[in-house]
Amino acid sequence: MATNSPEASLEAPVTMEQLVELTRSIREIRDEIRESQRETAVQMQETDRRMQETDRRMQDTDRRMQDTDRQMKETDRRLKRAEHLFTTQWGKLMESLVEGDLVRMLQARGVAVEGTLQRSRKRRNGEHFEIDILATNGAEVVAVEVKTTLRPEGVARFVEKLSRFLEWYPEYRGRTVHGAVAYLDAGAAVTTYAERQGLFVIRATGNSASIVNAEDFEPRSFA
Repeated sequence: MATNSPEASLEAPVTMEQLVELTRSIREIRDEIRESQRETAVQMQETDRRMQETDRRMQDTDRRMQDTDRQMKETDRRLKRAEHLFTTQWGKLMESLVEGDLVRMLQARGVAVEGTLQRSRKRRNGEHFEIDILATNGAEVVAVEVKTTLRPEGVARFVEKLSRFLEWYPEYRGRTVHGAVAYLDAGAAVTTYAERQGLFVIRATGNSASIVNAEDFEPRSFA
């Protein structure tokens, strides 16, 4: 018969090898925890850096939007100022021509003007045709194009317009049709070009205007 002694029920004592293995396992677990904590700290720092970068970019975008808005407002202000200046200059030129100077100047060049008409407009089949000033008498009509700055392309377009004048103004058939360009600013080459196209060339200065064509200039008939 077997004997159940108290010593037989006790666990076997821990060996040195087991203690060494247990210590090694504890160290590995501790090292893993430290590495995990280090990686977590690095990730948190990176996340914080990215959040700061995003915030900086948002602030930069907001600043650029504010700068763009300020520039747009400044551009709008300058455009309004330029438009006002253009309207004022153009209006003064029109007034200078209509209030007597145009009639006087053309009469001095042999065109006996009896009346003037401003901003004559016509529309037909979706097209429109406009003459800034018409100076007329019973035998002649002078169509005047008014420009703040006279340029070659503007002269060319006006000459083309004059070639169609009687299509739009058949009531003037039978009369001699002349053309004139009036301006505040232009280069000498442009005025010479306009004169060679057979146009009266009128320069406005201050509150007056004058024809700058040569004394022997003969206006072209566009009829």
